[in-house]
Amino acid sequence: MVRPTTGSSRPTIPAGTSGTQPPAQRRIQTVAGMVTSVKSRPGDPIAPGKGRRYKPGTVALREIRQYQKSTDLLIQKLPFSRVVREIAMEQVSHSAYPGTETVGLRWQSSAIMALQEATEAYLVHLFEDANLCAIHAKRVTIMQRDIQLARRIRGFHGGFA
Repeated sequence: MVRPTTGSSRPTIPAGTSGTQPPAQRRIQTVAGMVTSVKSRPGDPIAPGKGRRYKPGTVALREIRQYQKSTDLLIQKLPFSRVVREIAMEQVSHSAYPGTETVGLRWQSSAIMALQEATEAYLVHLFEDANLCAIHAKRVTIMQRDIQLARRIRGFHGGFA
């Protein structure tokens, strides 16, 4: 191993590179039966380390526990807000009132948040019922017909009166 000639114990940064790059990895070479370590060059591909491999279903169960503990919203706020505004503008443009096509609607953030809370509560409840339908059919995978059956059983208002 070659040590720096200066009194500092920190490795020096090669010329032409910034200090933000990861440190160069070492690779092992064998020369006539002797093992020597050689510093890798900047152009060499860096092999990513193998991550931890869990059994199938372990990560899913961990995520289920994590989401059941949390109370935060799962749908991103900005895309949801865009969809709400788009649907509202379509409804205004198709209304019976002439001249409302150019009117821009203004939304309070609390109104959009209330819609998002209600939407997520509806979807979670729907998926719970669809999961029960799938389990009743002796399956563990939710299919489209499970969601359709859950909505049909719920009725017009979807379980929220």
